[in-house]
Amino acid sequence: MKKIFLVIAPHADDETLGCGAAIAKLSEQGHLVYVVIMTNASIGAPELFSQESINKVRKEALQAHKILGVAQTFFCELPAPCLDQYPQYKISATLAEIISDLKPETIFVPHRGDLHLDHGAVFNAALVAVRPQNGNTVKTILAYETLSETEWGHPFPDSVFVPNYFITVSEENLQKKIAAMSAFESQLKEFPHSRSTQAIEYLARFRGATVGAKAAEAYSLVRLID
Repeated sequence: MKKIFLVIAPHADDETLGCGAAIAKLSEQGHLVYVVIMTNASIGAPELFSQESINKVRKEALQAHKILGVAQTFFCELPAPCLDQYPQYKISATLAEIISDLKPETIFVPHRGDLHLDHGAVFNAALVAVRPQNGNTVKTILAYETLSETEWGHPFPDSVFVPNYFITVSEENLQKKIAAMSAFESQLKEFPHSRSTQAIEYLARFRGATVGAKAAEAYSLVRLID
């Protein structure tokens, strides 16, 4: 049975780093996977990010999403990198409108303890947008780990990423994730930077070995309604 999934990313490439292999697996299985990129950094910090640079990374995102099999990509215009200073209700309202239109059963959200405060703001707003009331269709909420953000996050027990849900992926799924990240030429770094193709593969192998598989992505289960 075809299902609808929504991946919520604060910035372009977060969705690929966190969920790229799962997106490839789900789309391969015939499900519909949508991605929403929440921010436009040229609005939030024009002195740091030009609209030209945002156009470039959005073009890269569309190329990456084509590789992964994303059904449709939505670009929002919220101000990065300062979502922690932006009204939460506006972030939630933006998400609620998209969720109401798409009616996903599962959403993927950034981990709330990530180093970049935009991630925590999106996490909090997403939980408000998918409160289990008024016919909300979301039954499962999974928080993903974003290389270059999650592992550098706040080192305190209530903020550390603790994986308790694993999606095993095939070699083809993993290679699609790596190819998709390679499409982000403006964002990709050289190893040993964690935002590199080698780090992506190493993490997938480690997460796979954790559950007896050759490769996997790890998530923190936030809510499951059966």
